[in-house]
Amino acid sequence: MTPDPITTIAALRGAVAGARRAGPVGLVPTMGALHAGHASLIDRARQECATVVVSIFVNPIQFDRPEDLERYPRSLETDAAICAAHGVDLIFAPSVEEMYPAPLECHVDVGRLADHLCGRFRPGHFKGVATVVLKLFQIAQADRAYFGEKDAQQLAIVRRMVTDFSIPIVIVGVATVREGDGLALSSRNQRLNAEERQLAPALYRALQRVKSDVASGVDDPETLKRSAAREIPNDNRLKLEYLEIVDPRDFQPVARVTGPIVAAGALWVGATRLIDNVACAPGTRRV
Repeated sequence: MTPDPITTIAALRGAVAGARRAGPVGLVPTMGALHAGHASLIDRARQECATVVVSIFVNPIQFDRPEDLERYPRSLETDAAICAAHGVDLIFAPSVEEMYPAPLECHVDVGRLADHLCGRFRPGHFKGVATVVLKLFQIAQADRAYFGEKDAQQLAIVRRMVTDFSIPIVIVGVATVREGDGLALSSRNQRLNAEERQLAPALYRALQRVKSDVASGVDDPETLKRSAAREIPNDNRLKLEYLEIVDPRDFQPVARVTGPIVAAGALWVGATRLIDNVACAPGTRRV
C-alpha cells in the first residue's frame, strides 16, 4: 500500500515520534524523480532501520540558475509508488511555503569544502544543500541518513556539518548505481535525447582512465587530467566543465598523488550537466 505523503512538519514529527518506539528511524533525503539509485538508498535504510522516511522536496535555494529549477523533473505519484514498492513507511513531501515560510536569514556556511568542483561552478549551491539537509535532520529527528556516493562532495559536506554541529545522526554513504555502460544514474539523465545518451558515458570513461593511470603509478595530477580528457570525444555537444584530482577528506586539489584520491568531473551533454566521481588508489610503480 502506498503511504499518503505527509505535507507538514508537525505531522511528520508526530508520525516519527510514534514510530520511534519500534527502533531506529532512517531518513533518505531526495528531490524526487526517483530511480534505481534512490531505491538502493531506500533498500539500505530498510535493512538497517525499523522506520524509513523518504523526503521529496525540490529545494529552490540550492539552484544557481532559475531555468534549472524550473526544468527539474517532478513526479510525486510515481515516486510514491516506488517508495511503496521498496517498503517506505513515511513520505515527507512539503511545499516550499512549508519549508520556508519566511525568507531565510540564517544559512549553513560550508567553508573550504565547497571551494572546488561543483562549489566553484555553482555559487551558493552547497550552502543551499547544507541548509535544507540541516532542516530535514531537525524535522525528521532520524537516527541514520542515507546519501549516494555519486554526490561525493555533497556527502563530505554533510558529514562535516554533522561533526561540526554535533548532530546526533549517523551518515551512511551508499555506492553509486550505474547503467551497463557506466553512466551513473541521475534524475537528470531523463533529459538526454538518444544521441546524447550515447555520448554521456564519456565522463565515466575519463574517470576510469584516471583510476587506471593512478593504479599504474602515475602521480602527477596534470598528467592524469590530460590523459583523462582524451577520453572525451571532440563533439560540440560535449563540454567538460571540470575534471579534478582531490583529497577525499577535504576535497582540495592535490599537488601529487601519494595516497587515495578522488577523481571528480562535470560534463555538459547538450543542455544537461552530469557529475560523477571515482575513488582511486596508487600503485607501487611510478611513471
